[in-house]
Amino acid sequence: MGKLEEESRKNTRKTKVQEAILLTVTSGGRIGGDVLVKQAVDFLLGTDFSVAPPRKSEIIKSAASRLARKGLLKFENGYYSPTREGEVLLNNWRISGYKIKRPKKWDKKWRVVIFDIPEKHRGIRREVRNILSEAGFQRLQDSVWVYPYDCEDIIGLMKTDLRIGKYLLYMIVDQLENDRFLRMDFDLV
Repeated sequence: MGKLEEESRKNTRKTKVQEAILLTVTSGGRIGGDVLVKQAVDFLLGTDFSVAPPRKSEIIKSAASRLARKGLLKFENGYYSPTREGEVLLNNWRISGYKIKRPKKWDKKWRVVIFDIPEKHRGIRREVRNILSEAGFQRLQDSVWVYPYDCEDIIGLMKTDLRIGKYLLYMIVDQLENDRFLRMDFDLV
């Protein structure tokens, strides 16, 4: 592996750690150092460890310190909290995170997203529609959207980020009536 590849992988890891820290702090308000380490490691690894191994703890704490030096986090009275710049950066990461990779071959299954978000949360409802549209979904009705490829991770991320888990349903459907136009829209003909 060349130097550029190794450098790229290292930068990607740093970004993921920083994203995990910002997301953890932003979603939890003020967080103490030890709680931050555990939650960030859980986020990064997708697991639930009750204790973070010492090396991972050092990585998280040094990344949090870097974020504080950059002005993205502040550490006061033993707690981390995000700055305005940190929240803006996290929002940019979120937006770029809603990209779906297209596999080489379609598995002939439709992914359908249905949501029923109350009127008092109309701003979130509008954001959900924007995210789905930007990700390439096709609208069947106002609150029914379809996509031909696996997108469960993105939907899960959106449910978590927007806190709409109980309002949004993700389905994998074998057949849709009259899907010829959808297949044309997604170039699946």
